[in-house]
Amino acid sequence: MNIKLIAIGKTDDKALQSLIDDYTKRLCFYIKFELDIIADIKNAKSLSESQQKEKEGELILSKITPTDQLVLLDENGKMFSSVAFSEELQKKMNSGIKTLVFVIGGPYGFSETVYRKAFGKISLSQMTFSHQMVRLFFIEQLYRGFTILRNEPYHHN
Repeated sequence: MNIKLIAIGKTDDKALQSLIDDYTKRLCFYIKFELDIIADIKNAKSLSESQQKEKEGELILSKITPTDQLVLLDENGKMFSSVAFSEELQKKMNSGIKTLVFVIGGPYGFSETVYRKAFGKISLSQMTFSHQMVRLFFIEQLYRGFTILRNEPYHHN
């Protein structure tokens, strides 16, 4: 299985980007992983929330294939412990999915079209984090999940 993380907008903070790069490198020892960054929408300030979500949604959907399984990182999604998330990853791998695609949306969330294409939603927390930090947190959780599956000492109960 391959895992892809799609996110809107680049990471401006160099320290944060360094950590994202570090965990991406670590994760690639376990699985084929790709971080796909979609550039911020130009002239977004002149668009309504719904127009911005629609434009971002079109860009997100242009990055997936019909066989990809799409999972949204959404504040209303299901929350997992790290161990339960690792078990969910194992189920996905066992199911024969070729590419599992996770998406971090823009500042207003996702368009209805993207929600309709999704197989599920995951919430990392009830708290709100910057989209740039969510990238780091999620990639770290993917890495943690694979270390749990391999019984490696990174995660402690």
